[in-house]
Amino acid sequence: MIKKEFIIDTEKADASAMWGPLNKNLKVLQKAFGKLKLLARGQIVMATGEADEIDRFETVIRGLETFISKYGIISDAQLAGLIERSQVSIQPIRKEESTEADTEERVESEVILHGNGGKIIRAKTPNQRQMVKSLAHNDIMFAIGPAGTGKTYTAVALAVKALKNKEIKRIILARPAVEAGENLGFLPGDLKEKIDPYLRPLYDALDDMIASEKLKAFIENRTIEIAPMAFMRGRTLDHAYVILDEAQNATDLQLKMFLTRMGPNAKFIITGDLTQIDLPKRSMSGLLKAVNILENIAGITFTYLTFEDVVRHRLVKDIINAYDKSAANQ
Repeated sequence: MIKKEFIIDTEKADASAMWGPLNKNLKVLQKAFGKLKLLARGQIVMATGEADEIDRFETVIRGLETFISKYGIISDAQLAGLIERSQVSIQPIRKEESTEADTEERVESEVILHGNGGKIIRAKTPNQRQMVKSLAHNDIMFAIGPAGTGKTYTAVALAVKALKNKEIKRIILARPAVEAGENLGFLPGDLKEKIDPYLRPLYDALDDMIASEKLKAFIENRTIEIAPMAFMRGRTLDHAYVILDEAQNATDLQLKMFLTRMGPNAKFIITGDLTQIDLPKRSMSGLLKAVNILENIAGITFTYLTFEDVVRHRLVKDIINAYDKSAANQ
């Protein structure tokens, strides 16, 4: 049993930001490190316990300090990530400088961009991180997996990041207008108003990443464009990130037409869930065929997400797993 004192560098991170409102972050740390006795007073925290646990705590506290220094605030998910990574590598890091550098490198590798109101948008799972890495080295990426795995959200984040960095001139969003087992009937309004209900998940992601007034301006000047698949024929989509969401509901001919719209300096992201095909029974999913015939083409990459990547409510994982087991039994 040993005691160790840690002093927060107030030039790097304010103690109140470190511990969070009403000491929320400190309470999370106390729960995560239940074997340690922690006592915090302002910029000083005293840890009492076994050496290996104190080494883990030091890794987390220095990572937290580095993150607060850079961004001023940390989300619950990001703090949980710091704690989780400390469990992977328990070996003590003796040099404070290397601790901070390693933690900062890990944090930076997960952050995609800072969204609306400073919200940190990051890749939360190994397969989401694989999406980020794959698109950096390929121009067409298929992200395939069940509901709630962050396929669409990560795709939109990558597109917004490229737009903010001026790597592209526009973002184009498309989605097949296929109803999920329901008949919605005639939809009133102009083309945008007719297609908007199908693109709501994409708008929800954009709302997190771009301030509302700026987003409205981007849509009005067509920097962000809503492009129904039916009206894409004959176009060349260049200097853009083009996202096709719910691609499992595109037919073979539609998906072929979509992919051949690709112009210079364009990245295409196609997302879909092969377990939720809503096409008529006689129509084959274009996404299903694409998996079989495009997988070996250089420049095209496939990332497969699983129920382990679900980032919605914890019950979503169990629901997906239960349906998969039922389908296997049948």
